[in-house]
Amino acid sequence: MSDTQAVRIVPLGGLGEIGLNMTVVETATDLMVIDAGLMFPDEEMFGIDHVIPDMSYLFAHRDKIRAVLLTHGHEDHTGALPYLLREIKVPVYGTRLSLGLAAEKLKEADLLADVDLKAVRPRDRLQFGLFDVEFLQVCHSIPDGVALAIGTPAGLIVHTGDFKFDQSPVDVQLTDYRRLAELGDAGVLALLSDSTNAGRDGFTPSEQVVGRAFDAIFREAQGRIIVACFASNIHRIQQIFDAAAALGKRVAVCGKSMVANTRIAAELGRLRIPDDLLVSLDELERLPVGRRVIVTTGSQGEPLSAIARMAVAEHKQVQVSPGDTVVFSARVIPGNEKSIARTINGLYRQGARVTTEDTAQVHVSGHASREELKLMLNLTRPTFFVPIHGEYRHLRLHAQIAQEVGVSEARTLVIEDGDILEFDSAGARVVGKASVGRIFVDGKGIGDVSDAVIRDRQRLAEEGVVVVALAVDQYCHKLVTGPQVVCSGFVHAQGSNALTDGIKALVSSVLESASEDDRTDLRLMEQRIKTAVKKQLQKEIERRPMILSVIVEV
Repeated sequence: MSDTQAVRIVPLGGLGEIGLNMTVVETATDLMVIDAGLMFPDEEMFGIDHVIPDMSYLFAHRDKIRAVLLTHGHEDHTGALPYLLREIKVPVYGTRLSLGLAAEKLKEADLLADVDLKAVRPRDRLQFGLFDVEFLQVCHSIPDGVALAIGTPAGLIVHTGDFKFDQSPVDVQLTDYRRLAELGDAGVLALLSDSTNAGRDGFTPSEQVVGRAFDAIFREAQGRIIVACFASNIHRIQQIFDAAAALGKRVAVCGKSMVANTRIAAELGRLRIPDDLLVSLDELERLPVGRRVIVTTGSQGEPLSAIARMAVAEHKQVQVSPGDTVVFSARVIPGNEKSIARTINGLYRQGARVTTEDTAQVHVSGHASREELKLMLNLTRPTFFVPIHGEYRHLRLHAQIAQEVGVSEARTLVIEDGDILEFDSAGARVVGKASVGRIFVDGKGIGDVSDAVIRDRQRLAEEGVVVVALAVDQYCHKLVTGPQVVCSGFVHAQGSNALTDGIKALVSSVLESASEDDRTDLRLMEQRIKTAVKKQLQKEIERRPMILSVIVEV
């Protein structure tokens, strides 16, 4: 970038998917990173713990990076921080709760002592090289969310973060309408706005709607109440606590992340816990069932979560009983429908009464719907509009909304991950493509699981595996022992003996028919065996299992 007045926006994640949010704002001399989020795997990502953005663009420009700015504390905006900060030492700025939740993850990664975390408050202004950044308060499903007003050599850029216009927020902290309007009066070059709910008409209901639903459910329930929600939804947890306290109930918190987030939010004053409300699970069990409330993780039916283990009677401390009321206070993330249904079925089998957002208003979104998106556009009145945070359909729908309120099609810029969008005195245009993608995290392995490995795991799950092992003489390469055949992951109608006997005979014939020179090339013979077995299985049972052929010289 040679033009010192130009500024570039480079999304490394979050434009084309839900989650993975990471955006670069860059000049010729300085670079800032907005958020560093992860994405949770879907059911097709076998064995993957989570997904992070490809950060190679940042590693290539590490000398220019001035700061990481966090808009809020959700993991889809902070979860990749440990992977970034392990490679690049750079200060991280965010509100106290955002930093508190991020610090917990950095501590788990043994990085906390090496990271410079700097707390900010709404209306704070900071200078980062050529950038002048102001933090603006916005409502979301977690306290301490902020938008960013970024002064650049090319003009003012407003990044909304995740937001909605809640007129009666749980913490009474309204979105900063006045400052957004003042920025609009001063002139906004570009608005980057959350697109998650661009397909939803009207306004997103206030979070307090959920509080009223909790109050009704808690009053009606005769037995124990178990509420599953996201551990990071501090407003939701607050309303559970308030509903329980109003009726003289006691609350136990269950699940590692739920316990940690509740503690952090309380220590920072973002969660008000009435005296004597919280008790341990053991203490709760000694109370009358009508006074027991459990707040737990697992609202997406995650197999190892507390509520999922309760559903199959495998939780060490909590056994679901007839008369229990279980509330799933979260939206169903696409791809999790089966796991949630499986969990709910298990709870019903044990006699629980289950409430979801389909039967009561126990969840509202933390994202702005169409009319609120229009309001953000009308407050800021940008010259250019860039929809962010959402699948491609969300970005397109948000672009249509912008055009409805007067932003021309030519100034509505729908970009995707990796597009390098440059603003200068001549206007705005995509000038290149950065290297982007999804990096799979599998245990301690980062990026060593490729798409090919995922396809192999999927094939193993769907088709099974056949292992053929044999030993040959190291001199004449004739069969010494075997072949041994192991089939796993499928059942043949004729019985496993008939199937394996046929494979053994086939392998023996492949060896016998090979020339003496061919038999000395073990890799060649292994490939011939795999090809022959593959053809036979396809013909006999119409399956395509993974085939592993191993020849050992003895």
